[in-house]
Amino acid sequence: MKEQLSFLIELQEHDSTMGRIHIKKKELPEKIIKMDEEFAAFVSSVDEEKKKLDELNKRHKDKEEKLKRGIETLRKTKDRLLEVKTNKEYQAILKEIETIEKKNSEIEDEVITDMEELDHVKISLKTGEKELDAFRQQYERNKQKIGEELSLLDVELQACQERIRNVTGLIHERLLKRYEIIKGAKNGLAVIFVWKEVCGGCHMNIPPQLYIELQKYEELLSCPNCNRIIYWRDQDKSSD
Repeated sequence: MKEQLSFLIELQEHDSTMGRIHIKKKELPEKIIKMDEEFAAFVSSVDEEKKKLDELNKRHKDKEEKLKRGIETLRKTKDRLLEVKTNKEYQAILKEIETIEKKNSEIEDEVITDMEELDHVKISLKTGEKELDAFRQQYERNKQKIGEELSLLDVELQACQERIRNVTGLIHERLLKRYEIIKGAKNGLAVIFVWKEVCGGCHMNIPPQLYIELQKYEELLSCPNCNRIIYWRDQDKSSD
């Protein structure tokens, strides 16, 4: 019976390992998706800055062209002063010149404001592109690392499945069926150690006499609380 118990313990270890592998194989692709979303958000943020810069450049160029036209209009309007024949016409043109100069001054202020904003956006974009480049490199390294880890997990999974097949063939059919039933009912954990009269599965105390019997390895025993197959293990020695 001790030999069969050792096979069951080994089977449980392999099953637990396979369970952890399956969890990782599920978690890692989810991690990649999260990384992809973060990277896409970063790229989108930099693209928005580029779009903002393009719009500012266009607006700045349009205002410079508008200012050029305003300066040309002002020049032509001043030239008209030489052609006026009456004081009324002269005063009207002066008023027109004043209006054009005021408008040109406003556009000049806007051009200066745009230039300051352009400088700010250019600096922000340069910083963003630099950060994006560093983020991209780290993102690609992490993604490659996860891909390699997934490949390694596939290899480990195949090896684990092979070990499970091997040890399963050594366990009596009746015990194997009992193991599978308990495993299905107890979230994959059918065999568990007991130490200092406490079950490692349900963390409840077992009767002192059962604990004594457990250390003899004469029969397959179960926890009276959780019904898992139990065995004695010296945790002090296990932790050394």
